[in-house]
Parts: sequence; structure tokens; C-alpha cells
Amino acid sequence: MKLGEREHITIPRRLALGMVALVALVAAWLPLEGSDAINFDSQVAPIFEKSCYSCHGPEEQKSRLRLDLPAFIAQGGDSGEPLYLRGNPDASHLIKLVSRIDPHEVMPPVGKGQALTADEVGVLRQWIREGAALPGVDPLAHQITTDHWSFQELKDPEVPDSDVPNEIDAFIIEKLRKSKLNPSPQADRRTLIRRLSLVVHGLPPTENDLNAFLKDESPSAWPDLVDRMLASPRFGERLARQWLDVVRFAESNGFETNRERLNAYPYRDYVIDSFNDDKPYDQFVREQIAGDALGVDVATGFLVAGPYDIVKSPDVNLTLMQRQDELADMVNTTGTTFLGLTLGCARCHNHKFDPVTQKDYYAFQAIFSGVSYGDRVLPVLADSYEGQKLSSVREELRRQLESVSKLKASAGTRGGGESISKREPVNAQLNREAFPPVHAQFVRFNIRKTNVSEPCLDELSVFTPGGMNVARKAVPTSSGDLEGYPIHKLAHVNDGQQGNNHSWICQTEAGWVQLRFPELTEISRIEWGRDREGRFEDRLATNYDIEVSEDGLHWVVVASSADRKSFLNSEDPLAFLADLQPQEQQLARKLLAEITGNREEISRLEKSNLAWIGNFRQPGATHRLYRGDPLAPREEVAPDALEVLGSLGMSFDEAEKERRVKLAEWITSQKNPLTARVMVNRLWQFVFGTGIVETPSDFGGNGLPPSHPELLDWLASDLIASGWSTKSLLRKILISETFKQASQPRDEAASIDAGARTLWRFPPRRLEAEAIRDSILAVTGVLDLEATSGPGFYLLDVDRENVAHYHPKERTGSAEWRRMIYLFKIRQEQDSVFGAFDCPDGSQVTPKRTRSTTPLQALNLFNSDFIIQQASLLAAAAEGGDPAVVVIERLYGRPAKPSELADARHFISEHGLKAFCRAMLNTNEFLFIF
Repeated sequence: MKLGEREHITIPRRLALGMVALVALVAAWLPLEGSDAINFDSQVAPIFEKSCYSCHGPEEQKSRLRLDLPAFIAQGGDSGEPLYLRGNPDASHLIKLVSRIDPHEVMPPVGKGQALTADEVGVLRQWIREGAALPGVDPLAHQITTDHWSFQELKDPEVPDSDVPNEIDAFIIEKLRKSKLNPSPQADRRTLIRRLSLVVHGLPPTENDLNAFLKDESPSAWPDLVDRMLASPRFGERLARQWLDVVRFAESNGFETNRERLNAYPYRDYVIDSFNDDKPYDQFVREQIAGDALGVDVATGFLVAGPYDIVKSPDVNLTLMQRQDELADMVNTTGTTFLGLTLGCARCHNHKFDPVTQKDYYAFQAIFSGVSYGDRVLPVLADSYEGQKLSSVREELRRQLESVSKLKASAGTRGGGESISKREPVNAQLNREAFPPVHAQFVRFNIRKTNVSEPCLDELSVFTPGGMNVARKAVPTSSGDLEGYPIHKLAHVNDGQQGNNHSWICQTEAGWVQLRFPELTEISRIEWGRDREGRFEDRLATNYDIEVSEDGLHWVVVASSADRKSFLNSEDPLAFLADLQPQEQQLARKLLAEITGNREEISRLEKSNLAWIGNFRQPGATHRLYRGDPLAPREEVAPDALEVLGSLGMSFDEAEKERRVKLAEWITSQKNPLTARVMVNRLWQFVFGTGIVETPSDFGGNGLPPSHPELLDWLASDLIASGWSTKSLLRKILISETFKQASQPRDEAASIDAGARTLWRFPPRRLEAEAIRDSILAVTGVLDLEATSGPGFYLLDVDRENVAHYHPKERTGSAEWRRMIYLFKIRQEQDSVFGAFDCPDGSQVTPKRTRSTTPLQALNLFNSDFIIQQASLLAAAAEGGDPAVVVIERLYGRPAKPSELADARHFISEHGLKAFCRAMLNTNEFLFIF
């Protein structure tokens, strides 16, 4: 090499890049040569003042970021992105902004200030590298706090002094006095029972209920009537409709395909039954979040009740965004339903109105990240009809399979000439391997061949000489597990649950599964099977051996298939018949036919117990996403609740089920100030049409404040004290004088409080769509109150193609004359008549229905085929007496006035009884709660 020339050394590109990265990393952590520690006041603050104060200073704080005071700098803004990461300037958002790395994110913004100089950026880099010290601020002492009323501790307020015995009335009267108002007098008894029935049942009172109440002059007549109304199954049907609106329940997937969910109705029935049974509300909440851990699997239908896009994309970004939308639905619905908080607003940045950070949102998301949409088989209750039937059929099938196995064994002996001393051939249900007692810490089941496909075990049980099954305490491993099937997992091989739905399948056609005990254990028997429920016979191990070991290195075979008679391959299930006597052949054919029938019956019973209640698996890591972008993950986030209300203390790898259990316990804790407040407000809305808080699913800063804050807290405290009984709370409201007030307007009161928010009268309101339809069917006498639960009825015909198409039914009959709560509810579609009455379609949560007045409503309620049909039925029912009297009494629950009778008779003579009935079904007195 000549003097002055450089030697060219070739370095592999990957190694070169790695060296560059290493040098950069070391440089980032080393202090600037010859530099002293950065002083915030003299070096950092002037940079912020010169370049940042115009947008983030004392006068204006865009994105709620303020840089003129150290305490506010420590808090950061509401973007959700930390301003800096102490010790790591390269990963700090502040450095990315001021370095103008991304042309779309530069600070100061182009046109609003000069870019920072290289020296200024260097000062900020070193300040962050040294720990970003702020004068007077503990870098680790930042906690989110709020003084918003709904986050404050729930207190049991003192009941105002009053001469009324009902505490609710005392709070209402105090508010009225402060507003210089007086309550209205009590409504008449006919109005009261009609109001109560429409509120609690969504139906007019029956003639028997009406007459019984009018005759009962005892002091307890009204409380007794309230108790009877709450005890009726009609109550659960009515309150459930409000709840299903809140949780966005419907029975189709939505989106462009909008296919039906034929197994979604069990959740609807669960909600109805829960309210009718007065299930404690805290238990009701826990079950809907973690019912699979509490033996109430059906309740988890809440988690997956929302829309679901079944059309997937090969594009990674679209797929990730789709999954984020699914999780956002679960997070937001959980927040609005139980906490009255719009958590979804923190998906892309810190919440603008509430003390909810973007990190909080993703911590919540981590709790639900193992939940996926789909059907799951509900456990069949042993004492139910289906459970008893299933048990009976399975036992019968077991006996039949046992009989066929004996016939096969007999045929195998005759055909193959095997020694009669050999054991019975293997069977799919249960095989026992007995051997002299040995000490072992390891048991390995080696499968060399099956009758067909990869081997499957539903359970591997290992017994001590005393008969104790010690397999449950062992840790399983295998040569490989079949992936992608939640019902076939390694954990199922010794989980104590039997049947194909709790089994292990090997990844290859030959392999092994092993159990390791905590310590050396004496064993003498092993039991195994492919499917002890007797439904499947494929994947059965026909050539195998079982080994034991004390140390995992030296193995001894204790059992094998070598001493069993040959297994007849199920690929030709009738081959063994040739070796049977004629009488045995006849018996075998009869047994095989019965086995087929019983398997079909088992399948039918189990399929009837399939429900859209979601599936669960252990999730991977959850990351906070910059601006909600799934392609821009930031730091990993552990599953947790809201920081402002404390932490659940869960680890990053917390078990999936435990995540939901702990969240459910946190939501229903008596220390949580939101849960009880939100629910009592929903019950108040159920009774009066409007809650104490008018925004029932938003108790945050963007919601409206309560009209009666002390009453709200008193009701919430009472709900908890009663054991979370919804019926107990509703009873207190319904027996109050506040509820029993007349609804007539008064000019002087209306001039002060036109909306009756102070409840100076009972606020009248129009019935919802479902109650209007149910009431029409009730007064015409055709409403079927016996057809409860189970699959819903349709008011739309369905073209079941790749994309489902729905068309209004031209005619309806007795099959459709059920309560509308049992309507098969389809997203993006509405019933052609009552859909116009502000029915939500389940695509979004609907905590409070709007009440519009449109021409289409009037046209549907007067000219539709349904109304004409029902008017004809009402006319036929009224022909036995004076039609005018009968119709008015049926619809209004009161005797007709003389002036009404004169007008009605004149109308009937001019236009006919059917036209009169159509007109009466459109009157306000019938369609409103007064």
C-alpha cells in the first residue's frame, strides 16, 4: 500500500449497521464532552419561552399542554403521548417534534415560529438524558386527581326534615320548595294503576287487576299492587328492553353481510330472568364480565353483543384496525353501561373532559384482549330437562357402545385366531391399564398408530394404589399440539373434564403426551379415552405404550397395546359382522342403528345449547397506540382499571379470565363511586322517563349534572344497603307520593320548570314502540304471554345468501303475536310499522331513546296492514255488547263519558266499527303514560 492511500476493508452490511446503531446508542447516553449538567431555569425554560409559550403558555394551552410551569410540564398534555422519556432522548416525543423528523409533526408548527437550532435541540436532548429534572417537582410523584362530582366518594346524605314518611318525597319536596313550587295532588286510582302497569309491564292493566285494586280500600292496597306488579314475569320483560338498548344487543352481525346470529337469544333470556329473579345488581354485573368464571357462561353474551364484521382482509393494517374496533366496542360499552364513562374517547389521546388517560384506555383494552366473537356451547344444567335428557341418552349410548365392543371383540377372536387370554381391544370411551405399584415422577403416553388421523385424548388419569387421581396435580407436555382449536388444548389432557370439547389432539399422526408430578409418587393404574361421552371414535390410539420414569432419563414400560386383541378399523364399521353368528349380526345391526340415532340426539341437544357468548384465550401483549394507530405501538400496557380510582395491580401476563374477574370485582366494589349511581339513575329513568342525570351513560365532564344530587347519592347508598336489589329500590320509588302525582300541567309551575325536572307533576310521555305494539295486541285479546324465552319471532323475511337481505312480512299471525322483546332484532333494519317510533337497531349503545313525531308514525299507526288487522280483531271482540263502551273501557281502563259515547256511536253509524277501532288505537290517551 502506497503512502497516503487508505486501506479498504469490507464489512458485512448487517454488521456495519449494527455497529453504527451501537455507537449511536452509546453516544445518546454519554454526556456532551466538557459540558456541565443542564439547568432547567437558565437553559431549558428560555427555549420553551421563545418557541412554545404562544401555544402552550399562560395564555393558551393547546392540547392542554402547558410549558411555563414545571408542575404542568410533568403532567404533559392530553395527546396520551408522554412528552419525554427520562434518560432516553431518542425515544422522546419532544425531541421528535423539535428535530422535525416527521414533516407532519413539527414544533413549532411551520409558519408559527422558527425551528429550534441544533444547539437548542442538543440542550433538550441532554436535559432528558440527565433525567429531565424539574425544579420543585418529584419526577415520580404525579397522580391523576379530579374534583368532578361523579368521581367523589359515595356518601349517604341526611334526609331533609319533612313531614312525609317516604325519604324520596322528602328530597323532592325540598327541591320544590327551593324552586318555589308545590307538588301536584295525587292522581285518581284508575290513572294510577294504568300508569303503574304501563311503566312496570309496558302493558295496560288487566280487567281483573283493575277491578281488584278499585275494590281494595285497605291502606296497603297501593304497596300490595306494586309488589304484585314487580313479582310478575312481565316486569323482567319490560326492564330488559331498556337494558338491551344500553348494551347494544341485536341478533345479526351488522356491516355489509349482516348475517343472523341464531344463538344470541340466550343472553336476552338471561337478562329477563335476572330482573325477574331480582338478582343482586353487583352479581349481575360480575356475571356479564366474567360469567364463565362464575358458572353463568350465558351472561358473557354482553361482551360480544355488538356488531361484528365477518369480512376479513389480507391487509395487515385493515386487520389490525378491525380488531381494534372490536375491542373498542367492548371497552366503550363496559364503560358507558356500568360506569357512565365514555372510555372510548381516550382511544387516540387522553380524554378531553374526564380524568381518563390514553394509557387507561389500553389498560382496559388489555383486560378484553383475549375475548373474541362467536358461539360457545353452554354447559347443560344437570337438573334441566335438556340436562336430564342428555344424561339419559349418553348413558344409553355408553351401554350400546359397550355391547358393540364385546361383539367386535368376539368377532376379532374368531377371525384372527388371537389368544383368548389377551385383553379386550381398545375402545374410544375408556381404557384401563393396571400394573404393579411403581414410584414415578413422569408418565409418558407414546402413541405409534391410530385408527385414523392424529391421536386425541380427552383425559389421562393416573391413580395411586389407594384410588386417588393424581394427574390433576401434574404439569403436561407433549411432542406437539394441534393449534387453532380452543377445545383441543394440552391443558385439557388432565383438567378433569371429559369429552371431545375438552380434549388434546397431537400435532402429528404419531407422538406423545407426558405428565410430570410435583414429586415422586406411587401409582398403579392409568385410565384414558378418546371421548368418554361416546360421540367420536376416530383418532383412537390403537398401537401405544405407557412409560414411567423417576428422573425423566430412565424409562420403564408399564402398559402397552401388545397384550390387547386387535382393533377392527372403523373405516369399515361393518366388517366385523362377517365373523358373527346370524343372531349376533341382527343384534349388532340393531345396536348400530340405535347408536346412530342417539348420537344425532346428543348432537341436537348440545347444538340447542349453543349460544353467542364469545370465546376466550390467553392474549398477547397490549401496547398503547400512538393516535390509536395499530401500526404505531408504543410501550406495553398491563391490564388495569382507571388510575384516578386506583389500580388492580395485575401483571403483564395475567391470566385472561383473572383479568375480567378482577375488573368485575373492581366495578362492583362498594368503594367504586360510579356503579351504584349509574344504575339507580337508569332505574329512575325507567320510572319517570328521564334520569336524575339526563345523560345516563355519561357521568363525566361532558355530561349534565344531576338535578337532585343528594337524592342520587341516597338512592345509590340504599341500593347497596339493600344487597343491590333493583326491585327493592323500584318499590321505594313507586310507592312514593312523587310517583303518584297527577300529570296535569299547571301554568304557574310550567313557567318556572316547563320540563318538570323538579317533578312538580308526573311527567307524561309517549310509550315506546314495543309497548305500543304489545298494548295493541293486549287490548285486542291476542297477545301470547305464554310464548316466553327461546328463539325470537320474525317480522322480516330473510334471503339467506352470502349477504343477508331482509324484507317486511306482508302478513302476520299468531306466531308473531308475542311480546316485542322476543322479536328477532336485526341490525340496520326496522319493523315496517313500529320501527318508525325511534327504535334503536343495536348498532350503537342507546341509553335513552329519542321521541320524535313524524308523519310516517301516523301513517303506520293508521293505515298499515297490522293496524287494520288488529282493528278488525278489536271490533269482533266488542260486538258482544255496546261497541263504544267496550272499546273505550278496553283501551283506557275507565268508563266512557256521556259525551264520548255520543260521539263514538255517531262515528260508528257513519263509518263502521272497524274504522272506529282504528281511530281509537291512535288516540293519545291510549299511546301515552299519564
